[in-house]
Amino acid sequence: MATTRVQTASAAASESGDRTGSQTAQGVWDQADVSRSHLRVRTLVTLRWLILAIQVGVVVGLWFGLGYPAPYPLAVATIGVGAWVNLLTGVASPLQRVTQDREAVIHLSVDVLQIAVFLVLLGGTANPFVVLLIVPVALAAATLPWRAVLTVGALSAAATLAIAFVSAPFPASEPPSLGLQHRLFAAVANVAAMALIAGYVRQSAEEAARMALALDVTQAVLAREQRLSALGALAAAAAHELGTPLATISIVAKEMAREATTPQVKEDADLLIGQAERCREILKRLSETPDQASDEVHERLSLRQLVHEVIEPHAAIKDVRVEAIVTGAKGVKTPDIRRLPEILHAMTTFVENAVDFAASEVLVTARFDADTVSMEVRDDGPGFAPDILAKLGEPYVTSRPGVEGGRTGHVGMGLGFFIAKTLLERTGAQVTFQNGKPRGAVVSARWPRATIEASQA
Repeated sequence: MATTRVQTASAAASESGDRTGSQTAQGVWDQADVSRSHLRVRTLVTLRWLILAIQVGVVVGLWFGLGYPAPYPLAVATIGVGAWVNLLTGVASPLQRVTQDREAVIHLSVDVLQIAVFLVLLGGTANPFVVLLIVPVALAAATLPWRAVLTVGALSAAATLAIAFVSAPFPASEPPSLGLQHRLFAAVANVAAMALIAGYVRQSAEEAARMALALDVTQAVLAREQRLSALGALAAAAAHELGTPLATISIVAKEMAREATTPQVKEDADLLIGQAERCREILKRLSETPDQASDEVHERLSLRQLVHEVIEPHAAIKDVRVEAIVTGAKGVKTPDIRRLPEILHAMTTFVENAVDFAASEVLVTARFDADTVSMEVRDDGPGFAPDILAKLGEPYVTSRPGVEGGRTGHVGMGLGFFIAKTLLERTGAQVTFQNGKPRGAVVSARWPRATIEASQA
């Protein structure tokens, strides 16, 4: 095995060094971004019309279809009140507007009360359409913060239990003899379904919002890295544009040299001619071989350069030593790696987290053989908690034991790990997380060598 020690860095400087992209990604996450109201007036009005349409269908079916006795005029009046409130809501406010939390709670509470009154007139919990009371709670769970969900849920549960005790008989040709116990059981079942559906919808809504936020952050990180990669193209364009003014400067300098009245002026003119010619030669190289210049300067780097760039931002972290080693199989040529922003960002993120939780040392190891290239980040800290180890790489897994935040000012391992793992997998890497022996955390990425090796010049 051939081994090269790249760098050992012990901090003696300030903790306020450069921050990597993962800190920016972590900073974007705020529970309020997911929990704030997302209920638009259009959604509220549309779903309310659907509920009222179902209620109209119930009245038409029982009254005109089956002819069962019930206080239908009052039921129709209740539907009319709901329709009037809905028309007023649609006219008074733009349909695309997002409601405030308190406003949304009031609207959904009115819906709960309207449905409850309708059910009181048509059998209470003996009426199968008691499930309509679940709808406002499910809508709140999908679009509102938890406090609003609990408020609407409590009101709906209270209304369900109340109509189990106070309601007109269920309309039928021979009204069934459903005792209080049966109606109460039906109310409890409806409340249980309400809680289950609300919890399920809420969890799904939060996960969808988190994944959308994580995707936005990932795209922002990639866009920033791609702008850096575009500097090579900008250099080629600059070489083309600067050719004409440099030619003009050269001509004017030659005229100044021919007409110089003193040796000092001629010396200055000759210097201008020489420097302009040097600039033209540099621009000519950039213009004629932009691909080669890009490959040599930007598009490829050795494993040693790669690990150096990964650990360099953490060289001044206090109280921890960051060390990197490159090792390979005997007789196998060290590969040059394509400069992929995804790899640099992801591995820097893993090193940053290791520095936060390390007791005194972080070791970054790059290994290669004829078929594979791998990188490993190992620290001597407390390691990953067993209950989250299997979930690492998912968004917002943040419960690693140790200090809250750390030496880099970075808190948690949620979006950073998610983005880093996603980026590495896009480059063809297999990423694993595990605890080291006897302690510490180990993050590894392994690529087929052909996937990331730069082509031979």
